[in-house]
Amino acid sequence: MFKKITALFFAFLLIVNCSSKKSIISNDLVQKNAEIELISSQFSFTEGPASDAFGNVYFTDQPNDKIYVWNWKTNQIEEFLDKTGRANGTFFDQKGNLLTCSDENGEIWKINEDGVAEVLTTSFEGKRLNGPNDLWVDENNGIYFTDPLYVRDYWKNFKQEIPEKNLYYRNSDGKITKLDTFTQPNGIVGSQKLKKLYVSDIDAHKTYVYDIQGDGKLTNKKLFCNLGSDGMTLDNRGNLYLTGKGVTVFNKNGVQIHHISVPENWTANVTFGGENFSTLFITASKSVYTLKMNVSGIK
Repeated sequence: MFKKITALFFAFLLIVNCSSKKSIISNDLVQKNAEIELISSQFSFTEGPASDAFGNVYFTDQPNDKIYVWNWKTNQIEEFLDKTGRANGTFFDQKGNLLTCSDENGEIWKINEDGVAEVLTTSFEGKRLNGPNDLWVDENNGIYFTDPLYVRDYWKNFKQEIPEKNLYYRNSDGKITKLDTFTQPNGIVGSQKLKKLYVSDIDAHKTYVYDIQGDGKLTNKKLFCNLGSDGMTLDNRGNLYLTGKGVTVFNKNGVQIHHISVPENWTANVTFGGENFSTLFITASKSVYTLKMNVSGIK
């Protein structure tokens, strides 16, 4: 009997050890005793959070065609812009302009601090883009962006001109290059420090990672994890945060290390903002939330 119990005990340890290689729970990402905080639930569907140089977070409410800003010092939200071209994903360029995936007419916009907008692009090789969804800007103000197809009820006379759903790069001179094709590309984020770009193929339930070579050149594409994502961000440890059912955190090796539950049916996107960029800002359906972290965002 003793031998049998001993054998079962060691078998149990083996199972636990093998499981830990697939999912390791990290308890030091979130500040001790910190809880997710509801900031506002006044929206229809929140998306595209992006932090400015001061840690204030801009985000979109696409059904209402508005962009808002969260001021972390006052913990208040104000409307930044109405009539945004139905902005979805956003990111700040190196000059402080807010770039938006404005899919009403398949465009990418540049919006200055006064709310004045300029359309940067509408097409690829003379064909209308499907509907840019999310983007990330490199150190040369080049734009990596995903172009899936989510047909909107507010589109007028839409005709699909590009059959593939692609990842593109727009350089600072305006030239657009197709980089890769997916089932349904969606969330995207990169890091100059890590020289990595992450792209989610949300309908295929996969996220990929590339090495950034500069000026839109990517190499060494690898499967990062078997989970798709609507939006994503990176922290200063190289951990990747994916969204959907809450926020799922993976370490740099693609191992799940944490999960943050969010009290909404769908979590669309996430970024770091606030003081020292150590607050996780979460856009989730009709609401936005914050969570105090021990880590911060990375460039």
